[in-house]
Amino acid sequence: MTTPTPLPPGSIPAANPSEVHAPVLDRAAFERILCFGVERGISDLHFEVGHPPHLRLQGDLLPAKYPALKPEDTEAVAQLLLGQNFAKFKDDHIERDVTYSIEKVSRFRATVFWQQGYVGAVLRVIPLTIRTFEQLNLPNALNDLCVIRRGLILVSGATGNGKTTTLAAMLQRINQTRRAHVVTVEDPIEFLFPKEKSLFIQREVGTDTPNFRSALVAALRQDPDIIMVGEIRDYETAEICLKGAETGHLVMSAIHTPDAVHTVQRFVGLFPPEDHESARVRLAESLKATVSLRLLPTIDGQGRVPAVEVMRVTRTIQECIRHEDKLAEVPQHITKGKDLYGMQTFDQHLVELFQRKKISFEVAKMAASNPEEFQRSLTIE
Repeated sequence: MTTPTPLPPGSIPAANPSEVHAPVLDRAAFERILCFGVERGISDLHFEVGHPPHLRLQGDLLPAKYPALKPEDTEAVAQLLLGQNFAKFKDDHIERDVTYSIEKVSRFRATVFWQQGYVGAVLRVIPLTIRTFEQLNLPNALNDLCVIRRGLILVSGATGNGKTTTLAAMLQRINQTRRAHVVTVEDPIEFLFPKEKSLFIQREVGTDTPNFRSALVAALRQDPDIIMVGEIRDYETAEICLKGAETGHLVMSAIHTPDAVHTVQRFVGLFPPEDHESARVRLAESLKATVSLRLLPTIDGQGRVPAVEVMRVTRTIQECIRHEDKLAEVPQHITKGKDLYGMQTFDQHLVELFQRKKISFEVAKMAASNPEEFQRSLTIE
């Protein structure tokens, strides 16, 4: 998860002088901005009225050297992204998630929306090549998760911290090492998996299926070994994912939580209050592992590196999940399970990243769950 040296704000060039004053941002200018961003290693692009296009590089937003966008510019971007669905978007004012591709350059996940009566768009870069664990600086413990045959694996973290990229890397490792039938349900489809050992069916909500629920119910009848759900957002998705894990499949998904404890709390919280106790019992039986991610700036300022918490569900941790009053004990069990089970807390990984000179002491201490304990562990080391 590294990127080239960042450009100073305002240094991203416009296409050419004649296009700077063009009345509407056309496809050529739009794709030139996208291509330049991909070349520089950016993660996101923003198109909003009243501002020049902005590109996110290593966590910072940099303005392109381009005039402030007018309403007709962002509408032109929306038309390029939505195609024949643009008219419906203008009528119903409901945001849309779509993908956009530039051949041999990159794919993009785009969100098109309305704000204060104007159209806006944000695009996330999806590389054409799925990067390996080594290229992403992910711990070796994730290799062990790729041999799990049944149950539930949840990847968590804040938006933009690498959940989708990590899931893709895990599925690609499976693709390279196992003959499995994998069904993915996404909104929209992001990474495309090459033909290797596994067989993939990739379905997009809104295009291939009306909603997650329909796709997941159908997936259970499509002879899957593995079901990957782009994100667990609601009770219905959580229930069907749990059912899939309970019926002998491996289910993998992302969830917006900061760590293992909050992942359990969030998942159970999606169920009705009267079902929380049974949901905890079912989750304890089905959950096999959680992977939580936090992207941090590297010590050389040239990119970002993930700090990763890995929890494997042992019998002891099962008991913590079953009993709400014991859930707070999970971090100490993760700490103790490092050598035997390949588990690690964020703070354990932060110590390792600091000792390997991947991140600075200040960054590590700021990201630590327990800064005092983190500093003490360095003294002990």
